[in-house]
Amino acid sequence: MPEPKYISLTVDGKTVTVPEGTTVLQACEKAQSPVPFYCYHPGLSIAGNCRICLVEIAGTPKLQIACYTRAAEGMVVNTTSDNTLNGRRDVLEFLLINHPLDCPVCDQAGECWLQDYYMQHGLYDPKFDEQKIKKPKAVPIGPTVMLDAERCILCSRCVRFTDEISKTGEFGIFNRGDHSEIGVHPGKTLDNKYSGNVVDICPVGALTDRDFRFKCRVWYLGSTNSVCPGCSRGCNTQIHYNRERDWRPHIANGERVMRLKPRYNPDVNQWWMCDEGRYGYHFIDENRLTQVQFRRNGAVQQKPWEEGLELIAGTLKQLRDAKALDQAGVILSSHMTNENLYASRKFFTTLGVKQLVFQRPKSGSSDTFLIQADKSPNARGAQALGIAEGAEALLDLAAKKALRVLFVFVQDLTELFGPSRVQEAARQLELLVFVGTNMNPTSQLAHVALPSAVYAEQDGTFTNFEGRVQRINAALTPWGEAKPEWQVFSELADKLNLGLAFADPQTIFTELAKTEKPFQGLSYQLISDQGALLKK
Repeated sequence: MPEPKYISLTVDGKTVTVPEGTTVLQACEKAQSPVPFYCYHPGLSIAGNCRICLVEIAGTPKLQIACYTRAAEGMVVNTTSDNTLNGRRDVLEFLLINHPLDCPVCDQAGECWLQDYYMQHGLYDPKFDEQKIKKPKAVPIGPTVMLDAERCILCSRCVRFTDEISKTGEFGIFNRGDHSEIGVHPGKTLDNKYSGNVVDICPVGALTDRDFRFKCRVWYLGSTNSVCPGCSRGCNTQIHYNRERDWRPHIANGERVMRLKPRYNPDVNQWWMCDEGRYGYHFIDENRLTQVQFRRNGAVQQKPWEEGLELIAGTLKQLRDAKALDQAGVILSSHMTNENLYASRKFFTTLGVKQLVFQRPKSGSSDTFLIQADKSPNARGAQALGIAEGAEALLDLAAKKALRVLFVFVQDLTELFGPSRVQEAARQLELLVFVGTNMNPTSQLAHVALPSAVYAEQDGTFTNFEGRVQRINAALTPWGEAKPEWQVFSELADKLNLGLAFADPQTIFTELAKTEKPFQGLSYQLISDQGALLKK
């Protein structure tokens, strides 16, 4: 490809150099003189219809919209002149003519661009003294999105998203003049795999999320960068959690995570995420395994952590003393972080257990955009650590009484291999240990079930299908008595006198990066918020 040609222009007295073809709006952002906008979005085509991004360009008689106008060599742009600010104020007044006074009951309050820009560019004495045009309010247009046409400013972002990104074409603009309104085409509903993204890009409260609606005011939300564990794509996300629960624990039905939002990464998911990942967070606070459980004669009892560890360590000591560790097996999960996988492999190999594998969940749907058929966030990481796949062989050994102890991490094996097969294997085992986050039929078969932390409760890394190592960060404290897996191994190692200790995920990753060739040269600092590729 030919080298791009660069041009220089002046923005508010500052010289800035940009590639030829750059818009004035982008040049202003580079010059740290941002202009307001509604309809512009870097991932969509330019519509130029909201008109609030007005700037003054020397030698041009009228104000110009910065999103559509291309920067030119020697151009002089003023973003703060009286003429510019008056123009934006007039545009904002037109946009608010028919806008309802819904702020107290609107979910967008607190992150609404109309509110923000009114405080920056409005504060005018309104001239309009007529009745507002009434339009449909609170209309479900699909399983995930609610439409309030009165709040819409006709930026057309949702129309362009469904035309250009999801390519499903549900949205249109209907009628004319101040009766124009957004809606779905007759006979259609907004029911595509990426429908939640139209809520993300709506700058006002016209499109709201039915899952989040009226759950929590946005100023009570905390935000933590993470990665979606829904498939091997590893879309970059933000976990929005409810800080209000810290002092009002009764609110929001005990939920801590309020919503997931996509986080921009040009190499992974750009600005988007699928609905399956977006709404798949409820397991974080539902049906959690919160305490150590013992099953005896079909009855389940809650026990202290110490008792659970003592029982497991005692059984492993017996196998070690009898030189029978070949009768122990471990099924790890592709939902475990690189750090937890490495710690588990080191613990079990140091102990002398050789039958260690990982297992993926069932394959699911996929498309040519983001969604991957492999529904595990870290199968590539397990492979890079040299862990083979295959739980089925260990279940067969257990059924033949060739195994006495089996560890199962995170997943429900009955969903993968059927209840009867797993039940038969469990019946033949002296000790079945489940270490996982949520109660399921496999945890209920286990002699001992240890609660572990979900991805939103711990730091670590996942490796996506392309070999990009990406960080997750703890947004929440572990639920109940749950612990990250590396901590469980550290405590078990102490009881077995293995001389192992795992301090924290970053320390584990530093060791991992020194000893595992695919990870060499990587660090948390290098991975940062955008990820880094495995060594080839």
